[in-house]
Amino acid sequence: MTAEGHRAVLSARLEQTVLDEVTGMLREVLGEYEFTDAEITMSTRFHDDLELESIDLVTLSAALREHYGDSVNLAAFIADRGLEEIIALTVGDLVHHVVASLSAPAAEEV
Repeated sequence: MTAEGHRAVLSARLEQTVLDEVTGMLREVLGEYEFTDAEITMSTRFHDDLELESIDLVTLSAALREHYGDSVNLAAFIADRGLEEIIALTVGDLVHHVVASLSAPAAEEV
């Protein structure tokens, strides 16, 4: 297997792991609404499919930071988006953000 192929396999495994972890966090957030039976996939939309409200996103953000550390910042991820973009966010968008955040080299401390 080439180095590029090896990286693709590792990336796919990391993506699946992050999807599983984010799904667990979402189920905890949604547990308060007895909405835990919903199928959560990469194309699941936070607003339309899961009916998450802003307070739920705050709770999810805290869970992400607790699990992954400060490198995964949901507030910063959505800060530059318009309302329509935020409404259209999918679980896959978040998973890709988490994977990119975890794969990015650590910023040098000054």
